[in-house]
Amino acid sequence: MKILRSAKLLLDDIDRHLVGRLHNDSRTSIRTLAAEVGLSAPSCSERLKRLEDCGAVRRFTIDFDAAPLGYTLQAIVRVKSLPGQFPLVEKLIKEIPECVTCFKVTGDDDFVCHFYLRSIAHLDDVLKRLHGKADTHTSIVKTAPVDRRLPPL
Repeated sequence: MKILRSAKLLLDDIDRHLVGRLHNDSRTSIRTLAAEVGLSAPSCSERLKRLEDCGAVRRFTIDFDAAPLGYTLQAIVRVKSLPGQFPLVEKLIKEIPECVTCFKVTGDDDFVCHFYLRSIAHLDDVLKRLHGKADTHTSIVKTAPVDRRLPPL
């Protein structure tokens, strides 16, 4: 991975615009992006390629609503492995398809996981996979006042 311009990853206004615009809508065409920033399509494409090469842009994806897919409940689960169980717990978490994000953290817990679930019974079934191997503390998500935003560029 190349570093973009310096160790500080300095972006100019065009780079910031491209990243912000694609963050909001990854389907925006190169032609539209180029027109917005005053570049030719090939120049704009080269800028995006550079942002990808340095790792600043890793992938182009979608934002979705899980509720129409039947996942009406979200939970944040803090997981603390029981002694000697850490590798197994990490493996089990990776195998749980309802876990959409997992952070390995410092402090009292080992992992903080975000789950999409169909019901409380579904949550219970998922947590049973960790029973006897980890202690869990669950919080049900009510809303997301801040959802998937970029840090200051």
